[in-house]
Amino acid sequence: MTDVVPQLGARADLGEEVRLDLYRRVVLARAFDEQVRRGLWAGRLRFNYWPSEGHEAIAAGAWSTLRPGDRAVVTYRGGADAIALGVPVTAVVAEYLGRVGGTSGGRGGAMGLCDPERNLALSTGIVGAGAPIANGIALAATLRGSDSVTVVSFGDGATSIGFVHEAMNLAALWKLPVVFLCQNNQFGEHTPIGEYTLTKRLSDRAPGYGMPGVTVDGFDPEAVHRAAGEAVARARAGEGPTFLEATCYRLQGHSFGAPMPYADPDELAAAKAAEPVGAYRTRLIEAGVSADALGVIEAEVTDLVATSIEAALQSPQPDLAELGNHVLAGTTAATPESPAGLADPGLPDSPRTKTGMSGAVNDALAIALETDARVFLLGEDIADPAGGTFKITKGLSDRFGTHRVRATPISETAIVGAAIGAAMQGLRPVAELMFADFLPTALDQIANHAAKLRSMTGGQATVPLTIRTLVGSGTGAQHSQSLETLVAHIPGLKVVYPSTAADAKGLLAACIADDDPCVFFESAALLYKPGEGEVPQGPYEVPIGTAAIRRPGKDATVVAYGTAVPTALLAAEELAGEIDVEVIDLRSLVPWDSPRVFASARRTGRAVVTYPAVQFAGFGAEVAARISEECHDALRAPVRRAGGAYTAISHAPNLSAAFYPSVSKLVEILRSAMAF
Repeated sequence: MTDVVPQLGARADLGEEVRLDLYRRVVLARAFDEQVRRGLWAGRLRFNYWPSEGHEAIAAGAWSTLRPGDRAVVTYRGGADAIALGVPVTAVVAEYLGRVGGTSGGRGGAMGLCDPERNLALSTGIVGAGAPIANGIALAATLRGSDSVTVVSFGDGATSIGFVHEAMNLAALWKLPVVFLCQNNQFGEHTPIGEYTLTKRLSDRAPGYGMPGVTVDGFDPEAVHRAAGEAVARARAGEGPTFLEATCYRLQGHSFGAPMPYADPDELAAAKAAEPVGAYRTRLIEAGVSADALGVIEAEVTDLVATSIEAALQSPQPDLAELGNHVLAGTTAATPESPAGLADPGLPDSPRTKTGMSGAVNDALAIALETDARVFLLGEDIADPAGGTFKITKGLSDRFGTHRVRATPISETAIVGAAIGAAMQGLRPVAELMFADFLPTALDQIANHAAKLRSMTGGQATVPLTIRTLVGSGTGAQHSQSLETLVAHIPGLKVVYPSTAADAKGLLAACIADDDPCVFFESAALLYKPGEGEVPQGPYEVPIGTAAIRRPGKDATVVAYGTAVPTALLAAEELAGEIDVEVIDLRSLVPWDSPRVFASARRTGRAVVTYPAVQFAGFGAEVAARISEECHDALRAPVRRAGGAYTAISHAPNLSAAFYPSVSKLVEILRSAMAF
């Protein structure tokens, strides 16, 4: 017997053949859950597990409605869902065990099941977080003219989290081909539903977003199949999303072995008496289906699961040499530092245009939109006539259309989630988060999904997205922070922070072309300053991971990025004739050009790192520590830092200016370094 179940597609009239298929799926889900729990009790299996007993009819009914090319997003309680989608039982169990035969090579476990060939785009361990990503997957289908549908599953507890609300609002607004499948098992982890919401039917919330809401008996696989089929058909016809609530009852604790003291004993007993597998068996026999035929299915499925578990146990663990695989594209070296000898081709010798960073970024976006059909932009107010809060995207939607320059609700999680899902489908989204201060509002999508999906799926998911965000707006504590350290700390992200308009254009082009997720910081103070802003016309890239020597020198090295670079250059000019200062502009923070920095520090014997963020625990501290480690034998003075004050950025202009490292402060530090 095959280890997978076929895709049915939605059926309006369920004949005996389809009913037997549904029964096989229900029994397979139950056998999988029971045998996994027995293996865990016996100690033969060891992994975190969230039982699915009580959900079998939902898995059987809902996922059987999909066609090849459709996509599913499931949760950590998604083993039965994965199997119903056709993922081999062996691959699911091997993934739970952390073995190479798993769907993701053992890297993801229950939170990283992935099998795009069988419609499973991803699973996620963050409650409700799959919904924004599902929007992006569906958006990619819309932009490509495909009729594929995305179904995202989540529990009733997820309806209390903002991810789901943001996603439903955006999906309805854009009429995305998504089905929001709420598997309502009556408990948000350990809390009964009546103790965390007063909503009696969760589907009643759907009309508030402008979509249909349907509630169906989740113990009845045929009812689920019909309801899901109608929702899928509606989405496929271009009529937009549906919220489908399938009510069931979780018959086990939240996680394996956990008791259920919070469950009403009478309710639990009634649910066990009505459980979906036995109830469907009785119903089929009453409808004339042979008990012997059902018995054959039960025996085959029981044997299949047992054999599959044994096969999974024989799968080896991953080789330790693969630890660095799938962190970033095209490399097995899990390091945030650039390789030695990385060449910087410099800027092209082409006609120049004087502009600030705003014009350079606009030009880079226009070129990307014009030359690559996979590129699209999304963010708050970015379409014309607004053209963004800072007018950076001005004229782009008029030129390329609002389907590719997409204004969004004020909804950072929905923005980034949609970008992730679209990127997973091969597009090249550029998402704008208006201020870097808003990065934390979308940090789950950035840190737990954009950064980790490549690793969690064993390289099956690629997320080539770019997040643009602004720093240092001068409008107080909540709109001026430089939070590059926050994202630089997360493996799987690239981080870019230019100081010139020309570099901004070339680095942004490189980010859009890159196969990894990139966070691109733009400095408000440089947006409209032509300064050195002679920007080459036409397309070009500045390689990510290459620093630039802005001023050569022999006595001391100053390493800087962003607005700290012009400050460093002014300090170097003030000291000219007294101290010959070399100024290095990092440009890229992950990966950062450590070989170029180390070579300079060794040559000059003194190093100062300056940056526009809070000095304490800032990115510059990492650079300073690495210089100290690698160049200690050549240093003539301790490595020093000059960062922002340990305070929120004030609205008062004089206090705001005092936050940042000044020219005089740098001069003082450099003179003290020369005293050693």
